[in-house]
Amino acid sequence: MMRNLGRGIAAAVLWAAFTSMAGAETLAATLEQWGLLGSWAVDCGVRPDREKGALLTYEIRKDGRVMYRRNFGDAKDENEVVSATVNGEGLLNVMVFFPSLRQTREFGLLLLKDGSLRAIYNRNERGEYTIKDGKYVASGAPTPVQQRCD
Repeated sequence: MMRNLGRGIAAAVLWAAFTSMAGAETLAATLEQWGLLGSWAVDCGVRPDREKGALLTYEIRKDGRVMYRRNFGDAKDENEVVSATVNGEGLLNVMVFFPSLRQTREFGLLLLKDGSLRAIYNRNERGEYTIKDGKYVASGAPTPVQQRCD
């Protein structure tokens, strides 16, 4: 019985490793097919700045993980994309774990016909929005269009 239990545990560990690798491949493929990989900014000609716009980069690491890097000029961070799905309207729903914030945030991105990108929503785990319906909750201003920088 112990021998069978040992095989069962080994099989479970192998299955978990396989499914996490398959999930990473699916995640990377989703972002690649949707067109998100690369760097984005409101104005690619301006140095990254907290007030004038950050440079946001999505990349696949050699280990298969998908990373989301933010460059605000005076500060930078790197966070792991943990999931991504595309809904029927073409909205990309992305979940990113931010270790510095100790939270996972979900945001929805829309790729426009001209190849630019716009944030439609951004919310935390408790469902509190900073962006909703393409507008900043605090000000009501529409989110800016981002251009591919690479």
